Amino acid sequence: MDPFLAAAIEEAKLGLAEGGIPIGSVVVIDGKIVGRGHNRRVQQGSAVLHAEMDALENAGRLTGADYQRATLYSTLSPCDMCSGASLLYKIPRIIVGENRTFQGPEAYVRSRGVDLQIVDDPECVRLMEEFIAARPELWNEDIGV
Repeated sequence: MDPFLAAAIEEAKLGLAEGGIPIGSVVVIDGKIVGRGHNRRVQQGSAVLHAEMDALENAGRLTGADYQRATLYSTLSPCDMCSGASLLYKIPRIIVGENRTFQGPEAYVRSRGVDLQIVDDPECVRLMEEFIAARPELWNEDIGV
């Protein structure tokens, strides 16, 4: 398995263990993780702290040149908000663990020149399917339903 996707899965499991939603993300530049995060909306009482936003926040302030060398890994297809942040900072590559349980604006992101790849990782699928079955109300809140 890709070690960076494995790190995003570790983050997702950490979020679940904290009572949150099992979605994880890492920001990678030049072969090194510079930011890690997981969905912490529940834990922090946040409206916007999705995994990708948490990873970007934890990466700290970066230059445009840094973002333009970055790859964003996420266990789940990024939503409109997280996709928008990636587009804003011109992150050229996004690796998605799975998009069976949720699909963000992938076609639009690709139309903007981003190399977006879907891995369809079974562990990512399992984490989300089990969570959605157990906590549908929390999942619906997270995706704005």
